[in-house]
Amino acid sequence: MGKNKYLFVCWMLLAITLAGGIFTKIYLKLEERGGEEGKVQVVTSFYPIYIAAKNIVDGSGGVVLENLSEPQTGCMHDYQLTPQDMVILSKADLFLVNGGGIESFLADVGKSYPGLAIRPATEGLGLLEEPAGDAGHSHKEEEIPEGDGKTENAHGWMDTRIYAGMVRNIADYISAADKENEALYQENAKVYCEKIERLSKQIEELNKEFKEGISNVVIFHEAFAYVAAQYGLDAVYCLNLDEERQVSAGEVADLLEEISKNHVSVVFAEELYGKDMGKTAEQETGCKVYYLDTLVRGDYGKDSYLDAMQNNIDIIKKAFRK
Repeated sequence: MGKNKYLFVCWMLLAITLAGGIFTKIYLKLEERGGEEGKVQVVTSFYPIYIAAKNIVDGSGGVVLENLSEPQTGCMHDYQLTPQDMVILSKADLFLVNGGGIESFLADVGKSYPGLAIRPATEGLGLLEEPAGDAGHSHKEEEIPEGDGKTENAHGWMDTRIYAGMVRNIADYISAADKENEALYQENAKVYCEKIERLSKQIEELNKEFKEGISNVVIFHEAFAYVAAQYGLDAVYCLNLDEERQVSAGEVADLLEEISKNHVSVVFAEELYGKDMGKTAEQETGCKVYYLDTLVRGDYGKDSYLDAMQNNIDIIKKAFRK
């Protein structure tokens, strides 16, 4: 009796194992076929690229749009691909990325899916180099045709003029993948760029205003180098802070010296990682720290980029209008 019970349990375990393997293979096969037959599968790497693409494909029945990372992931500097990411990419026809080295995993994607079209949104848009005094991570060069091989500051979406260029690039990439709906994509891109242009005009007016007394600023995130450049401000020092950044006592001393030496009264920081250092800077130097959005997190609303950028503009107005 005991022997028969033992054999029964063994057979049951074997059956469960085999069934699990079969169902897993069926699931993966279904995933690899794509979400909807006959539609172009477009995957974006992270938040600002997804929001641009979402505006462009609005109203189209020819595209299935999916984002690789969650909307709260943030920058992709150290992002590690998951098995689910690889499943998503296995069914993609077009992978839209930021470029500039921020997606360090692209070499692995290119090797795993040599037939996948990978298109950088910042192609040909003239990204900034790493900001002065940068003390943080650097971007590894991606194995896709792009740029001249130099390391760049990839956060071009922080400049509304560059972001508009990214939108136009993305519209061209999607149009090439789904020519049937090209007119819709180009029209949507035009409408979205007009909204972005309204933000750019606000910034141009502030740029003229600030030029009456050009100000030095310190930044706690390399993304804000684009903010400084677009507003005509001089970012004299960058202390690049993120979730893994450990700041030494020597770096704190250097920071305080730069603020004092350059008569800096305004510092731009990201609230999530810059709060503690911001308090130190304010206490030790009397400067004022203003917390801006790096526009890499948020909800998936079509206007989320526009709303976050407008909020940044309003904060910068307060910073320089005494």
